[in-house]
Amino acid sequence: METQVAELKQKIEDTLCPFGFEVYPFQSRHLQRLTDPVDQCVAYHLGRIRENLPELQIEVIADYEVHPNRRPKILAQTAAHVAGAAYYYQRKDVEADPWGDQHISGVCMHPRYGGWFAIRGVVLLPGIEVPGLPPTKPLDCVPTRADRITLLEGFNFHWRDWTYRDAVTPQERYSEEQKAYFSTPPAQRLAALGLARPSEDPSSASPELPFTTLKPKKPHNVSRARGWLSPSASPPASPGP
Repeated sequence: METQVAELKQKIEDTLCPFGFEVYPFQSRHLQRLTDPVDQCVAYHLGRIRENLPELQIEVIADYEVHPNRRPKILAQTAAHVAGAAYYYQRKDVEADPWGDQHISGVCMHPRYGGWFAIRGVVLLPGIEVPGLPPTKPLDCVPTRADRITLLEGFNFHWRDWTYRDAVTPQERYSEEQKAYFSTPPAQRLAALGLARPSEDPSSASPELPFTTLKPKKPHNVSRARGWLSPSASPPASPGP
C-alpha cells in the first residue's frame, strides 16, 4: 500500500476503530436532522475525522443521507464492494437464475460477520490522488450458485427472520436487544428506548446534528470524486442495518 494511503488509513482507523468501525481505502473513479440514536452516533464519530485531520479537504457522506428527491447520496453496498470490504451479491451473480420477472435486490456479505453488519458511510478526500492505489477485490464468501440463490431469496422474501445474514457463518451476531431495536419501525424507536412518547414528534426529541453542513475550508470540485457513488436511480429500500 502507498505510504500516503497507509498513513491516512491509520489516522482514520485511530479515530474510528476503537468504536467498532472498519476502514477500507479505495480509489473513486470520480470520486437533516437526525432522530435515530444510531445515526447520531455515526454522525458524531465520522465527523471526528474532520477534526482529527484539519489539514485535509474531507467530505463525509453517511449511508442515511439523501438528496431532496429522496435518492441516496451514495450507493453504500457498491462502495463496500469496490473497497473490498464486503462482497455485493446481485442477481447477475447467479447463472440462469430462477426468478423470471421478479425484482431481486442485491445484498452485501462480510467475510467475518456475514450479514450482521452495516455500511455506515464514505469518506472522500478530494485533494488526495494516488493513481497507483491497487483495487482490493472483496472475498467471495458465498461462492456456489445454490448458496447465492438461498442468500438472495432469504434477503428479498424472508428478511424478517434474519436467517439470510447467516449465509456466512459469523464471528458475531446482533444481540437480541439490537434485533428488537432494528425490527422496530424507525418512527417508534425513540419511544421504544424510552426517549419519546409514542405520539411525540421524534424531531423534537433529539438535538440537531449539522452533519451535512460540514464543508472544507476551501471550495473544491467534488463532482469528480462522487461520480459512480451517486446513483442515477433510487435502489430498493433495504430492510434494515
